[in-house]
Amino acid sequence: MAVAVAAAVAGATAFSCSLSSPRRRRATTERASSAAEVEIRVCTNRTCTRQGGREVLAALEGLAPPRVDVASCGCLGRCGAGPNIGASSSVSASGGGAAVFGHVGTAARAAQLLEHLLGGESGFDAAAGLAALAAREKAEAALEKGDAAGAEALLTEAIEMNPCGGLHLAYRSRSRARLSLGNITGALFDTEEAIKIAPKFPQAHLSRGDALFAMEEYQAAEYAYADALDLDPSVRRTKSFRARVEKLRQKAANAEISSPSS
Repeated sequence: MAVAVAAAVAGATAFSCSLSSPRRRRATTERASSAAEVEIRVCTNRTCTRQGGREVLAALEGLAPPRVDVASCGCLGRCGAGPNIGASSSVSASGGGAAVFGHVGTAARAAQLLEHLLGGESGFDAAAGLAALAAREKAEAALEKGDAAGAEALLTEAIEMNPCGGLHLAYRSRSRARLSLGNITGALFDTEEAIKIAPKFPQAHLSRGDALFAMEEYQAAEYAYADALDLDPSVRRTKSFRARVEKLRQKAANAEISSPSS
C-alpha cells in the first residue's frame, strides 16, 4: 500500500496524481486526447430552464455517444423559442458548421436532433437510445431504493439494446448494482467496459477503484481514483471521494500496524 495514501488523510486535496507511479498508472492522458465530432451546448439560463432546459441537458448527456461533447451554456438569444441548443458538427447531414436549434423541449426532440447532427451513417438510432435511456433511469431509481437485483436486470436489458450512446453510463451503473450484490468480478468487468467506451468518464474510474478496493487491491484502487482526479479535479471536493480516501487511509494504517518491524 502506498505510503502516500496515509498522508492523504489530512484532506482530499492531498490526494492527487502525484500519489501514483507514472509507470504503473493507466494512460488516461493519451486516451483523453481525441476531439469531439459534435459539440452541443444547452442553454440553462432562466427562461430556457423554465421551459425544460435542464431536463433536456440531462437527456442529451444520457443519449450522446462519448464523441459528442454535451454541456450547459448561457443565453443563446431567441428566448421565446426555448429551450435552445447550440450545436457545432463536422458530420451532420447539413454538412457541418454551427447552428442554434429552438423548441427542443423533450427527450424525444433532443434524440431526433442528435440523430440529425450525427448523420445517417453514425448508427445512432433515436428510438433505441430513448428506450435504453428509459431502462437505465428506471434502474438507477431502483438502485437508489436498494433494489440492486432489479436494477441489474434493467441495466442488462439496456446494455443488450446496444444503444449508440449512453452505453458507458449503463455499464457504470450496473457495476454499482453488481458491487452491491457482491459480484465484484462482474462489477470490475463493467467498469472496464465503461472505460473502453468512454475513457474520459471519471465516474467509471471511481467505480473501478471501488471494485478493486472490494478485491483488497488497495494500491490499484488508489491508481484508479487518481485517474479520476486527472480527468476531473473537482471530484476531490465531493463527500463520496473523501470517504474513499478515508477508507484507503485506514487500510494503509492497518497494513503498517500488522507489518513486522524492520
